[in-house]
Amino acid sequence: MRRLRRLAHLVLLCPFSKGLQQGRLPGLRVKYALLVWLGIFAGSWMVYVRYSTYSELCRGHVCQMVICDQYRKGIISGSVCQDLCELHKVEWRTCLSSAPGQQVYSGLWQDKEVTIKCGIQEALSSKARPDVAPRRELVLFDKPTRGTSIKEFREMTLSFLKTNLGDLPSLPALVDQILLMADFNKDSRVSLAEAKTVWALLQRNEFLLLLSLQEKEHASRLLGFCGDLYLTEVVPRGRGAALPSILRPLLPPALHRALQQWFGPAWPWRAKIAIGLLEFVEDLFHGSYGTFYMCETTLANVGYTATYDFKMADLQQVAPEATVRRFLQGRHCEQSSDCTFGRDCRAPCDRLMRQCKGDLIQPNLAKVCELLRDYLLPGAPADLREELGRQLRTCTTLSGLASQVEAHHSLVLSHLKTLLWREISNTKYS
Repeated sequence: MRRLRRLAHLVLLCPFSKGLQQGRLPGLRVKYALLVWLGIFAGSWMVYVRYSTYSELCRGHVCQMVICDQYRKGIISGSVCQDLCELHKVEWRTCLSSAPGQQVYSGLWQDKEVTIKCGIQEALSSKARPDVAPRRELVLFDKPTRGTSIKEFREMTLSFLKTNLGDLPSLPALVDQILLMADFNKDSRVSLAEAKTVWALLQRNEFLLLLSLQEKEHASRLLGFCGDLYLTEVVPRGRGAALPSILRPLLPPALHRALQQWFGPAWPWRAKIAIGLLEFVEDLFHGSYGTFYMCETTLANVGYTATYDFKMADLQQVAPEATVRRFLQGRHCEQSSDCTFGRDCRAPCDRLMRQCKGDLIQPNLAKVCELLRDYLLPGAPADLREELGRQLRTCTTLSGLASQVEAHHSLVLSHLKTLLWREISNTKYS
C-alpha cells in the first residue's frame, strides 16, 4: 500500500518537475550567454590593452623619423646615418622596449644582427601625436653652440665626465677617444654636427657606460650611431629570461626563477656563466674609469654567447659611483627605502639627521651572490652543494662599508671563482 501511495505521488509530481526543468532551461541559457559575452568582452579588453601598451612602448617609426629629420637638416651626423635615412639598410625587427622613453629593437645592419636603441622622451608627452615628429633639436641637440672651438668642446666634455664618473686621472684619455669617435668620417676635424651628436650620446647613461667599459669583454660592443640612436651587438639571453618585456612584471619572482632553471643551460654551463658574472663585478670595481654600481640585479640581465661566455644584457641600470653619491648626498629621508637609486641601490638613512648616508647597504658582490643562490644551487653536484651554499651565504652578508670593500670582497670573490673553476676545469665546459 505504501509503495502504491509513493508511486501515485511521483506520478503527480512528474508534470510539475518537467515544467520546472523546462522553466530552468531559459535561465541556464541566459547564464551561458552572459558568460560567453563576458569572455568576449574580457578578451577584447586584453587585446585593446595589449595593443595600447604596444603602441606606447614600440615607437621605432617615431624615433627614426626624428633622427632622419635632424640628419637631413645637417644638425646631427654619424656612421649609421646614411644607411638609416638614405639607403634604408638598417632593418628594424622585433620591439624589445620596456619603457616608452627608451626604444629598443632587434635589427639587421650590414648582414649582422644588432640591437637598435634610441630615446624619445620629448615625443611622449600627453599632448604629443604619435605621427608627428617632435622638435627635439631644441632640447637634445642644443650643445655645443655654433662658434665653440675644439678646445672649448674638449674642456666641456672633460667637465661632464668628471661630474658623472668622478675626478679621475684617466679621463683625458677617454676624452681623446670620444673626439676620435666623433670624427666618424676621419677627416681629422670635428664638425658642429659631429660634436652635437657625440654630446647627445653622452647624455645616454648606457652609452656612457659602453664607452667606459669598452675594453671589458663582458659588455656589448658599440657598432655605430646616428644622433643619439646607436647600434650594439646582440647579447643573447637565456630562454627563461627572454620572455616578452610586458610579461615580466606580471610573473611572480618565484615563477620567473623556476622558468630560468627549467629552460636554462646545464649546470656546468651555468657555472661558467656565473664565473663571467663574477668577473664583471670585478670590472665594475675600481676599473679604469672608476667604480660602478649594479642597481637592478636580476636574471633578466644575465646574457651569454653561444659558447656560454657571460655578457651583460642591459647596462641601463648600471650607474657610476659618482652619480649615485650625488643623488644620495643630502637627500631627505625617513627610512632606508627613501635612499634608493634605481631599483636596489639602497643606502642607510641617518634618522637623527634625516639624510641619506653615502655607503650602500649592499655592494654589487652581495647582490650578485643572492642571484647566484637561485641560479647555481639547484642542480649543483652533491659534493659541491654544501660548500657552494656556505660561500654564497657568506657573500650575501657583505656590506657596502668602505672598510670592508677592499680586501674582504676580493677574497670572497676569489674563493667563489676558484671553487667553480675547480669543478668545471679540464672538462668540455671550461
